[in-house]
Amino acid sequence: MREVMDELMQWWSAGETVGVGTVVGTWRSAPRQAGASMLVGPGGEAVGSVSGGCVEGAVYELSQEVVETGRPVLQRYGVSDDDAYAVGLTCGGILDVFVEKVSRETFPELGDVADDIATGRPVAVVTVIEHPEPTWVGRRVVVHAEDEGDDDTSVLGSLGSGRADDAVRDDARGLLAQGRSAILTYGPDGERRGEGMRVFVAAHAPKPRMLVFGAIDFAAAVARVGGFLGYYVTVCDARPVFATKTRFPGADEVVVMWPHDYLQNEVDEGRIDSRTVIAVLTHDPKFDVPLLEVALRLPEVAYIGAMGSRRTHEDRLERLREAGLTDDELARMSSPIGLDLGARTPEETAVSIAAEIIALRWGGAGERLAATEGPIHHHHPAHDNPLGH
Repeated sequence: MREVMDELMQWWSAGETVGVGTVVGTWRSAPRQAGASMLVGPGGEAVGSVSGGCVEGAVYELSQEVVETGRPVLQRYGVSDDDAYAVGLTCGGILDVFVEKVSRETFPELGDVADDIATGRPVAVVTVIEHPEPTWVGRRVVVHAEDEGDDDTSVLGSLGSGRADDAVRDDARGLLAQGRSAILTYGPDGERRGEGMRVFVAAHAPKPRMLVFGAIDFAAAVARVGGFLGYYVTVCDARPVFATKTRFPGADEVVVMWPHDYLQNEVDEGRIDSRTVIAVLTHDPKFDVPLLEVALRLPEVAYIGAMGSRRTHEDRLERLREAGLTDDELARMSSPIGLDLGARTPEETAVSIAAEIIALRWGGAGERLAATEGPIHHHHPAHDNPLGH
């Protein structure tokens, strides 16, 4: 919903009614991830996409029907043997799309949700997409990361029972901590060991972070690619003459500080999580060894890469072993950094680094697709539902 929030809020604020189709589940080679949304405005305007063009026409028509009837619908789209191009996904994937009517009356909390997203406050919208009792479908609660004392606004709305609200609140916070959206299954009244009710948790967390250490020309290219991929990018270097915003316009922030001190400070402040990626481009032992001592001992980050030649890599390993790091800790480091693309320029190297981050995130092998067989999109165990639903 983040991609279409501006248009949605314009109509919502004006008291208009909008049809909203949201991808809640995907299988095989589906072109969009869960959370992708398409709007059908009060004048028939179409905004956003749920499939990159494959089933937009069908979702458009269904959205208009849902606005007229007021009854939300969970619709599955896949390949149709009879007429795949009519409403099917020609790529061979499967999408579950939940279509609902959104207005001030049906979603009074939307203004608060939009404010949360705009200010970077983590928020999850939990919507019932399937239930034995049709009146439950479309109910939602808005869940924030934690309680806020007596004047508690951490949960807004209700699914219909305290038991269901308690169950989804705790699980939604777990997904929110990971910055991940998912479908969860419960019994009709929120029973954890049961089925019948399915809810979609749309988790809106701040952007994942990319920390780039070393104010060199390669860092400028990595910062630009990181921003393109949706990261909040920080460039850090201890040398003020090099670490300037002018030299790194693609970074969200530029910090002048010793790299290991900055990383430790961010850890102490709780600003490093399992989505954080770290690119160490200093290739100078006095900077990167103490920095990697901190980074490689972190309990969880998505990626730690270090730039340098094979010789630099071997020297770095020796110094880190002398500092007491174990083989398991050293194995977390991608060094030399990036995939083997034959990259030469800073821009090509940045693409190589980004490709490695993406491959590790989704379980890709980094091979040419033309030389492989099987599904294009990988199923990665790290993105399974960890909550047992």
